[in-house]
Amino acid sequence: MALLLYPLANDGESALGMPRGHAARAREAEALAGEAVVFTSERVGPPCPTREAALELLARLSAGAPSPPDPAVVRAVEVFEGARPPPPARPLAEGERRWPVPPPPPPTVWRLQVDFWRPVSRAPAHLQAQARHVRRRGNVEISGDDLNAFSRQPLRPVRPQQPLDIGLFEVRAPEDPDRVIADE
Repeated sequence: MALLLYPLANDGESALGMPRGHAARAREAEALAGEAVVFTSERVGPPCPTREAALELLARLSAGAPSPPDPAVVRAVEVFEGARPPPPARPLAEGERRWPVPPPPPPTVWRLQVDFWRPVSRAPAHLQAQARHVRRRGNVEISGDDLNAFSRQPLRPVRPQQPLDIGLFEVRAPEDPDRVIADE
């Protein structure tokens, strides 16, 4: 099975057109970039009404590229167009109906989403922070793409983990105070 090579680029547009290189692992991408990298996904190009139109856009964007992207790296995704999905319906018991008539679904569009390695120095400043810190500041406008990026961030501790306390049913061994024994 061949390894999937992800492009190394500063943004999604350059990942499709002119990447700085391709790497399968973070270690290889860091060697190419000369600094730490993060794996990210970004939506590129204008919204398209159909999946076929999005795939045609992908063909046009990657036509002039010296090395076209791997089809597994770029995919067409369906997203809500400016609206939120409808809230969950509450059951009701009117007449012979248990559930209300559902509202019409919000309009959707198709966008291209590319996965790539990005140097840490090129990541937006608010995406380098943790989501809870950005939310508490409150003065930064967060888009849906940024929320998706926050959800894919690895969890990082706020401070170093403290040593574990001895539990209620544990005692220290008299001959070795560094050893904890379960006492049942």
